Amino acid sequence: MPALRLIAGRLHRFAEGVAGVLLAVIFVAFIIQIVFRYAFNLPVGWTSELSVVAWLWLVLWGAAFVLKEDDEIRLDLLSGGAGRRARLVMGGICAIAIITLYGMSMPAAYSYVSFMKVESTSYLKIRFDWLFSIYLVFALAVIVRYLWLLWQLLRNRQPPAADPAQTGSAL
Repeated sequence: MPALRLIAGRLHRFAEGVAGVLLAVIFVAFIIQIVFRYAFNLPVGWTSELSVVAWLWLVLWGAAFVLKEDDEIRLDLLSGGAGRRARLVMGGICAIAIITLYGMSMPAAYSYVSFMKVESTSYLKIRFDWLFSIYLVFALAVIVRYLWLLWQLLRNRQPPAADPAQTGSAL
């Protein structure tokens, strides 16, 4: 399906662009904070708050939409030495556990996020429900990702086993 791959590629580039903008916001706020504090002897708090907000969004946005399955750090002490069938079973069990746990947490997370509309940040006055809403997006993305992974495992398709000799390996 070339059209679907094209759309997915554009969405992924958009997600990377958003992550890049968030990283730029953190950098610019950091530089402004340094200049105001040391050049003008005028410490400002909003730059620190903006950096924290952008960092929170960057981490959860990136984990939800930018990182690929290969980019995630995994501890594969058990699955690394197991055979193909055992890795499929272990992957399925883990996927079901993650889907179940994140799914069970969604109502409480939504309740908490919507409750936080009564609070806002000190300097920028960003409502906490808007600030924490990225967690709901992240949790939903994790559920969808692991549903897809489970579907692939049930179809007897599995990502290749991790190779510790590769440059990108976390081992």
